[in-house]
Amino acid sequence: MAPLTSIFASRWVSKPTGVRELAEVELPSGFRAAGVAAGLKPDGLDIGVLFSEVYGTVSAARFTTNARVGAPVIVSRESALDGLRAVVANSGGSNTGDGQRGIDTARATQERAAELLGIKPAQVGLASTGVIGTELPREPLLAGVHAAVAALGSDTDDFSCAILTSDRGPKRACVEIAGGVRIAGQAKGAGMISPRYATTLCFIETDAELTRATLDRLTGHAVERSFNRISVDGQLSTSDTVFVLANGASGVRPDENEFGLALDTLMLGLALQIVSDGEGTTRVARIVVRGEHAELVARAVANSPLVKTALHGGDPNFGRVLQAAGAVYPPGDGFPAELEIEGRRVVAGGEALVGDLRELDGLLEGDEIEFRLSLPGDGEAEVFFADLSPEYVHFNAEYTS
Repeated sequence: MAPLTSIFASRWVSKPTGVRELAEVELPSGFRAAGVAAGLKPDGLDIGVLFSEVYGTVSAARFTTNARVGAPVIVSRESALDGLRAVVANSGGSNTGDGQRGIDTARATQERAAELLGIKPAQVGLASTGVIGTELPREPLLAGVHAAVAALGSDTDDFSCAILTSDRGPKRACVEIAGGVRIAGQAKGAGMISPRYATTLCFIETDAELTRATLDRLTGHAVERSFNRISVDGQLSTSDTVFVLANGASGVRPDENEFGLALDTLMLGLALQIVSDGEGTTRVARIVVRGEHAELVARAVANSPLVKTALHGGDPNFGRVLQAAGAVYPPGDGFPAELEIEGRRVVAGGEALVGDLRELDGLLEGDEIEFRLSLPGDGEAEVFFADLSPEYVHFNAEYTS
């Protein structure tokens, strides 16, 4: 499948009433952005700067739960996470595993950006992506920050391209809600994607008037329902970061429910753009599990290489779904599951309703496939996941060579 280019391109993302989609590179009032080439990658843009011109901008952040994190995550966690005014993001190196030298490079980046923008170092969030364990060259990075600040403009075109690694294209969107409030977002991610809190890099800007507490709460809810619901390969990155900045430049304090729904929708749309752009992705699936241990089961199915390869081949081998679910379900009194694929019931009471898999030919031929698994008890969870193709294996076998 071709990567999704609109946050509303998937059947699983509905446009809320009152939300208007704008040009994907537009920014809310009071924000500026830029991307430049600093030589961190062999070619292309590789350093991006995002800046809010408004004093008093509030922010929220979420980071990877991996125990091994990059220097940008370490330094950002020590910053004013509820009052960021700028973000410096780079591709071409994750600055992970470089010890004190990497920490010093991250802090030097923060200080250089703050000096150029006239703000405090603690108001600069950092994000880096690329190969783990190699040095991120400091001087080209700092020179790139200088060039990006000088190039700050009114759209996110170059910024959203500067953060890409193995992505086939940028992930970005901008929407408007009642009162003229705008919410924009830029994300990156294709491989090393697993749903455990903040997944990938994502930057959200809004000109809504919001308190720090409200923004943090809404950010947490939106991340949980979007980036925490996706998987390409079941691998948790060392660099996952989500920054959300609200500068109040619109002068409008939006209805909290309306704003929250728009933020949820924007993040989910960006998250599905990531899954559809997974390294070698040809199909995307949604697994919805109802019953006890729903979260555990949904993630097991989404991350199963057997389920993912069957999805790639369009093979309706539903036994793999039950196997993956049963592997994490507590043993005891059987496994009385019910399973539907694309609305067709194939298992009831744990027993197959299909005698020959050829009866299901063509069921998995679409770009988006939905599985629904019901188990005893209460609870519900969903995960969106990609198939696993030969291209994924080839790409990652040769990633650094």
